Amino acid sequence: MMMSCNQKENKLSVEVYETSEAGNKLTKITDFVPVENVATITLNPKKTFQAITGFGGAFTESSAYLLNKLSQKNRDTIIQAYFSEEGANYSLTRTHMNSCDFSLSQYSYSPVADDVKLEHFTIKDDMDDLIPMIKDAMNASKDGFKIFASPWTAAPWMKDNNKWVGGKLLPKYYDTWALFFSKYIDAYEAEGIDIWGFTVENEPHGNGNNWESMHFTPKEMTDFVEFHLGPKLEKDGYGDKIILGYDQNREGLKEWVDEMYRSESSSKYFDGTAIHWYESTYEVFPEALQYAHDKAPEKYLIETEGCIDSEIPVWQDDAWYWKKEATDWGYDWREPEKKYLHPKYAPVNRYARDIIGCLNNWVDGWVDWNMVLDTKGGPNWFENWCVAPVIVDPEKDAVYFTPLYYTMAHFSKYIRPEAKVIGLENSDKDLQVTAAQNTDGSIAVVVFNEGKTKKSFKISLGEKETFISIDAQALQTIMIATN
Repeated sequence: MMMSCNQKENKLSVEVYETSEAGNKLTKITDFVPVENVATITLNPKKTFQAITGFGGAFTESSAYLLNKLSQKNRDTIIQAYFSEEGANYSLTRTHMNSCDFSLSQYSYSPVADDVKLEHFTIKDDMDDLIPMIKDAMNASKDGFKIFASPWTAAPWMKDNNKWVGGKLLPKYYDTWALFFSKYIDAYEAEGIDIWGFTVENEPHGNGNNWESMHFTPKEMTDFVEFHLGPKLEKDGYGDKIILGYDQNREGLKEWVDEMYRSESSSKYFDGTAIHWYESTYEVFPEALQYAHDKAPEKYLIETEGCIDSEIPVWQDDAWYWKKEATDWGYDWREPEKKYLHPKYAPVNRYARDIIGCLNNWVDGWVDWNMVLDTKGGPNWFENWCVAPVIVDPEKDAVYFTPLYYTMAHFSKYIRPEAKVIGLENSDKDLQVTAAQNTDGSIAVVVFNEGKTKKSFKISLGEKETFISIDAQALQTIMIATN
């Protein structure tokens, strides 16, 4: 049947990329098979929400160490896959200050006890693995990317328990610890690496006293930032560096943002709030996100860490990543009344639904955890095994791009920094949808069909529309050029 001129004029021009349980991996789709009960997704670019800061993952010593174990060819393949324009084009990244659980051992940049002025500050532990990985990523990236750094703990000598794990920063070292952040900027800039900002402390509630941690209450962190860290960075000419408070699970947001933004003098030093996803395997906590946004609508709200935790990665078996077989820490360890938040889940589903849910609730950045892990889910000195989007077997010089890599790319590649999340109406509650308009005018619509049946929908923009079908268990990015 021939299409009339009028139908052609009213047809929306789109490019559709799909990743699916059936085997598509960011595959361009052009043929759409009609099914009954077509839903409608109506886009409204005039209604705008948050501006996007970026999407990406974390540079960890473990990931960097593994890259150094691979052939140059495979190392380059992975770096290009994450950072090139042809790849996932990551735009927002994280790294750790001092060691974390995804380090080879425990170390600090301030190894000399009572070195109050940090005259012996050194990043020598980062020189072999971490810094070369960051530099290679910078070389691969056309547009560049932002890096924020997070400490897991100060050196034991600065803490009340004199240990790597748990305890609090001694008040007499608050100024020393603020100086530490400034010294870190200096040291990394000397290596040609610009630090965009910081989270004040990774997981200030602690993490069950398992690996590097340091505890803050909301008031203690806010006092540290308002009276020590903020003024110190300002004094040293780094007042433009971003400071993100909290940096743990979303459910606890209210008490933290209430304290962080308690006054003008505290608010001025906090540029935003950092959050993690480990409170639940499926719940986005929209009320908490909405509360944090309403408390400080002009500030950042960034997901700074999420991964499939407490799992050894499944090697070269794409099907596993789509099946509800994975569990997380809470499946075994959560108190009985909270266990309902941790059912078995499918890893791809968890990533896709969480990122879409975050974008639809004011989150402006979403950062994955490790970029590369081995077949065991490490190296991790505490044996806290996790999954990464790229798994490698250094012994065999083999690389496996899991479906999680393509899931991340559906967002990072097509929704670019400064894009604005836009309004939409979606008539099918079983389709999860978000949309953002890039600064070049293009619109990226991300649709997730978590169900077991193929679905069809019309995308409508102004007077134009187009028909699209999405496979069962599939994620699509639909690119619309508006110019």
